[in-house]
Amino acid sequence: MNKNKLIAAYSEFVTHLHETMEDTLHSFAEALEISKDKIGKSSSLSKEDIDKVSAYVQRDVEQTAQHFSGETDAAALSEWFKFDVELIENFALDAFLSVADKTRVELAKLEQLAQRHTYHSGDITGPGSFICDTCGKEIGFKTPSEIPECPACHGKVFVRI
Repeated sequence: MNKNKLIAAYSEFVTHLHETMEDTLHSFAEALEISKDKIGKSSSLSKEDIDKVSAYVQRDVEQTAQHFSGETDAAALSEWFKFDVELIENFALDAFLSVADKTRVELAKLEQLAQRHTYHSGDITGPGSFICDTCGKEIGFKTPSEIPECPACHGKVFVRI
């Protein structure tokens, strides 16, 4: 599968998710399914690839929701991303954070805040900084990207920092 198609689908998926959650009273889980259907109709991705992108977006939104509230400012976001949020290119940050904020409320209700998300080389992720679970090397992304193997030790598991 062409990783550029998955990366583009990630951004498109976040946009659909934001629109779905803004326009209706759907839960995050329902909005994910609706967004999967929209991506399926507007792209040539296989069902397996759509499921992958959905899982990547879900993981990132839940991770963001665990760390921020609706009042989060640019300085706090910059500290979390480990770079100036003004540098984020081609990514609907407001839409992503809006979905994350709504998801935060759902997560609190479901008491899933203790869940630790791991990221693997080959996964697609949104902007942020990650640390290799094996050697501690930090890597960062300013746009939706594919997570590579660790450049220091070739580790394949990362945690968002």
